Amino acid sequence: MSFKSYIKAVGTGPKGNRDLSFEEAQDMMRQILFGEAAPEQIAAFLLGWRLKGESNEEFLGALSAIDEFTYKDLVPNSIELGYPFDGKAKNPYLLEDVLKELEKSELSVVVYGDLLQPAKSGLTIQDLCKELNAENLYYFDRKEYCREIHELTDIRMLLGVRTGFNTLEKLPCVANSKSAITGVHHTPYVKKYIEIFSKRYERFALIQGDEGSPELFKKGKLWISQGGEITEEIVDPEFYGIKPLEKSKDLARLNAAIWLYVAGEYKTLKEAYEFLEK
Repeated sequence: MSFKSYIKAVGTGPKGNRDLSFEEAQDMMRQILFGEAAPEQIAAFLLGWRLKGESNEEFLGALSAIDEFTYKDLVPNSIELGYPFDGKAKNPYLLEDVLKELEKSELSVVVYGDLLQPAKSGLTIQDLCKELNAENLYYFDRKEYCREIHELTDIRMLLGVRTGFNTLEKLPCVANSKSAITGVHHTPYVKKYIEIFSKRYERFALIQGDEGSPELFKKGKLWISQGGEITEEIVDPEFYGIKPLEKSKDLARLNAAIWLYVAGEYKTLKEAYEFLEK
């Protein structure tokens, strides 16, 4: 199908818009990544797609196409962290301190980064990882594992708004990790994220993390999807004697415990935290 047809499907208004099928979304993304669509067409589609609202089936089709262009590796005994590519602007990263806590375990951490993407101008995970030197951290740069999306940065920055790529890019599954965790702002997105990403992992988790990151700064919910079942629990730093929104060694330890728990290393979060306290 011509790319113009996809623009028409998402950009003709409420009465004329329609959702793309899995196959159409797959073809749409292939055309973008092969460079068959002009930059103006890509921008028009991304904006229309965002305004229409991306369906889960569209995301799944697009993600399937992205996987075809993505270099794959293997990092054994690892957890994949889905950080936003627009960075953090309000609070510092906890990643460096969490990695130090995880040195007590055998779990490796996988993160992905690129140049700054819209919509906010925060410190990117790419910038952070340039300064980190941790044996339990595996950083993959998108310029290397999926150059085709990396090269869309200029178009996205000219648009200056969130697009479907903000969701699709968080968990590229490069390292073939068995577990993954990413942040979610609002509970209505929980079901959407689980439907899109959970089948890629044995254990997939969402947390009400800081600025959409997998880092918890204050009381929030944690959802874990495994084998088609979803569990939900509250994680409250104050339960562990930690003041909310205060960066501290104890807060880093709690986040390390969350990642160990999500990775299936411990049956409960409390057990994971007690292990790290030793």
